[in-house]
Amino acid sequence: MDPMTTHFPQGTPIAVLTTQPLDRALDYRAPDGGVTAGDYVQVPLGPRLVLGVVWGPAAGDWPVEKLRGVARVLDVPPMAGAFRDFLERAAAYTLTPMPAMLRLAMRTPGLGEAPGKRRVYGLGTGTPDRATAARDKVLSVLRDRPADIFALSELADLAGVSSGVVKGLVGSGAVLEQAVPRDADYPPLDPQRPSKPLAPDQADAAETLRASMASGGYGTTLLKGVTGSGKTEVYLEAVAECLARGRQALVLLPEIALTAEFLTRVEARFGARPAEWHSGVTQAERRRAWGKSATGQAKLIVGARSSLFLPFRDLGLIVVDEEHDTSYKQEDGVLYSARDMAVLRAACEGAQVVLASATPSLESWANVEAGKYSRVDLTSRFGVSVMPKLATIDMRSEEVGAGRWVSPTLRKAIEQRIIDGEQSLIFLNRRGYAPVTLCRACGQQVACHQCDARMVEHRFLKRLMCHQCGETAPMPDACPSCGVEGKLAPVGPGVERMAEEVASLFPEARMAILSSDLFNSARALKAKVEEIAQGGADIIVGTQLVAKGHNFPKLTLVGVIDADLGLQGSDLRAAERTFQLMRQVSGRAGRAEAPGTALLQTYQPDHPVIRAILAGDEEGFLKEEAAQRRAAGVPPYGRMAGIVISDPDAQVAFDLGNALARRSAMLEEAGAEVYGPAPAPISRIRGRHRVRLLVKAPRQSPLQSALSRWVASVEIPRSARLSIDIDPQSFL
Repeated sequence: MDPMTTHFPQGTPIAVLTTQPLDRALDYRAPDGGVTAGDYVQVPLGPRLVLGVVWGPAAGDWPVEKLRGVARVLDVPPMAGAFRDFLERAAAYTLTPMPAMLRLAMRTPGLGEAPGKRRVYGLGTGTPDRATAARDKVLSVLRDRPADIFALSELADLAGVSSGVVKGLVGSGAVLEQAVPRDADYPPLDPQRPSKPLAPDQADAAETLRASMASGGYGTTLLKGVTGSGKTEVYLEAVAECLARGRQALVLLPEIALTAEFLTRVEARFGARPAEWHSGVTQAERRRAWGKSATGQAKLIVGARSSLFLPFRDLGLIVVDEEHDTSYKQEDGVLYSARDMAVLRAACEGAQVVLASATPSLESWANVEAGKYSRVDLTSRFGVSVMPKLATIDMRSEEVGAGRWVSPTLRKAIEQRIIDGEQSLIFLNRRGYAPVTLCRACGQQVACHQCDARMVEHRFLKRLMCHQCGETAPMPDACPSCGVEGKLAPVGPGVERMAEEVASLFPEARMAILSSDLFNSARALKAKVEEIAQGGADIIVGTQLVAKGHNFPKLTLVGVIDADLGLQGSDLRAAERTFQLMRQVSGRAGRAEAPGTALLQTYQPDHPVIRAILAGDEEGFLKEEAAQRRAAGVPPYGRMAGIVISDPDAQVAFDLGNALARRSAMLEEAGAEVYGPAPAPISRIRGRHRVRLLVKAPRQSPLQSALSRWVASVEIPRSARLSIDIDPQSFL
């Protein structure tokens, strides 16, 4: 009997995995009518009822007559066996407790509530009989998201008002109240609708992906295409093939900011909007997407990394767009790489994976070289556009005044674009006004009181912000250390300070700033991007946000202020990430008829990475980078795990780290080496002192099992936290 689909009759002992932080599944008796493996249930745990999933037969180490019964079987489709297999394998790989993994799979509001009608609120056509500040807040939320509907409490919370204020707007028709079916079906998608005309290489690539999809079973393909080559239209053909076969597809995007533009393209291709799953959608929409993915009615879901944990009924395709993007790594809670977990889930589901990027990660490139993945290339831009010309500006020979960062050479190039009616982008990958605020009286830098990090001035918001823990504070007049007024000074440029310089250099130019912290919603960002794309700015000043998928037809010049920034530090991926970012942001230029140019300001024009960027020799760069990593035995040719210990008391954290280090011989069977303990580069976050250890092992090492035994050999104080990050992307 297959334990994945077993039916357990009434009274049968069963194992139920709950979302509670326990170390195992618990035994219960099956209720009247019995249960099936994968059923979502409510079970008693102490005085409470908690949610869980029937995981299989009971362990059998407890008398049946003493077992408590399942309280209720929820009216939702059972969790598929392939999904349970994925959760177990993901938990084993990431060393995550199964209850924590199950919580990822059950993160939906109102799970188990009876279906029926619900009252929702949206933007009406009427005018309020009187205006108040509270009412204006409600209407502002609705105008910013006119297509959305909200539960009463959700709309009130977003607006920061009482529910009575919302109700007061219903009578005038300014807010529309309606009863709608709970979780209505999504409109059907038509995979037979004609696609956009494809260039010959696009058509060949699309046919290859369609054939992979039609073959059935698991497979992963790297879709590598230069910026502007039309990768999206190509992988949408794989989505069409998946939909035509009656299976479900998932498209992962690295940023919510990209979702609105992508949904428009999906609607044009398939005639309707797909389901969405990310932090920007309402709770009602999250419930709807979760439920319809479980029944199979939601055929296409566009989402962030957490959408990998939706309960798809028949998942046939996963697309990871911009697969190299670091935002696919979950850095807190359950630590996982969405790119790697996408491949694992596809293997469990018998699905295809498409990893799309203009600058693929070395991990994906190495898997192609090893024969694990297939590869499809798009080598030229779609239509008449051509790749931009790249050049460096040697800052050692440029006359740039104190407190200035735009070189004369870049300034002249921007002036010419303004004359020609074209757009320029000035790129600096630093949010805020200045990365450091220094007191000229005492020399102290303004620091976060919760973290070992500097507070970043955000002048437009009139606040200081810690980019590690999110702590904010008003910009002080006096130094927090010495109390002297008028001596605080910004050090170094942020994107806001760069905007000030640009405004002074080009006073007649129209300027737009694109930085994630300046937009309170994806819709507001979309509106600004559309305005720029239609020619609403002469100069764009932006952070990494602008490097991700946006298309500005009039943009012909990209100026990178500090191309050396990412080369600093000891991150083993520093060269790779700098190469990717510079190539991606340079690719924003010349995406229409007019040719583009990218100018990189650098003090190291002869650095191998800078030379590789200019040469455009991505294969050569990847081969050289691979050779260096292989020689060092580091990922993707070796394995690493990061151990982070934190405690309010620094000594407790170090004592635990030293206790682990003394037992490092336990890792010898895995061929692993232990480095540390040492203070983390950011040694305090949210008031907790942080200590790191790094474990390095050969590629085929049984690392997870060795780590589990190693960590279990020490007693962890109640105040301390220990996390294990398999395949760490950040070493902070």
